[in-house]
Amino acid sequence: MRSNGRRVFWAAGLTVVLCFSAFGFNDGDFQYWTSAGASVKISKNWKAEFNEEFRFGNRAGNLYHHFSDLGFVYSGLADWIDIGLNYRQIFEKDDSTDRWYRENRPHANVTFKWKMWDLALSDRNLFEYRDRENGKRLWRYKNKFTVKLPWKLTAWQLQPYVADEVFINLDDTHFGCNRIYAGVSTSITSNLDANIFYMRQSSRKASDYTDYNVFGTYFKFKF
Repeated sequence: MRSNGRRVFWAAGLTVVLCFSAFGFNDGDFQYWTSAGASVKISKNWKAEFNEEFRFGNRAGNLYHHFSDLGFVYSGLADWIDIGLNYRQIFEKDDSTDRWYRENRPHANVTFKWKMWDLALSDRNLFEYRDRENGKRLWRYKNKFTVKLPWKLTAWQLQPYVADEVFINLDDTHFGCNRIYAGVSTSITSNLDANIFYMRQSSRKASDYTDYNVFGTYFKFKF
């Protein structure tokens, strides 16, 4: 099993490299997204979470997007479901005007969790209201399905995972964006988790699509 896990891990790594080679500079922009967060347990069933993210585009050279997100998660209904309420404030740069615009984005989350064939599965359903300074207000639904493989690889105990996330604008029921992830997560200490991933994003712009290739890092402190 350990040998097979190593083969899958290296195959996944090779796939990521090939994706960079095929798409990185010819078919879309290469970006770097970095985020950090903290999770604080308030009671047996409640925890508060805070996350902050910075996104660098134009071959990872220019900061164009930043958000801060604060929310509360309730896990007291059952082991297989989490419910969250969050508020996110976003600042994004418009290249055409060289200005930063604000967006207020409250959102509600329902995440289902279960196991199948030693795989850890989760399905997050997110409903958000986008109050945009430079655009119309709208509702959007996101669904992110994640599969964590059962192996812990190398001395760092890296756990591979894959995920797919779909964005749907509810005002016109149109598909807006799709993200495909491949990455590894690990616990550096009992209070610090790390996540490293490659993500391929396809976004609808008018009648066409724009693709991003993203290398991302995420660190989460737990208290």
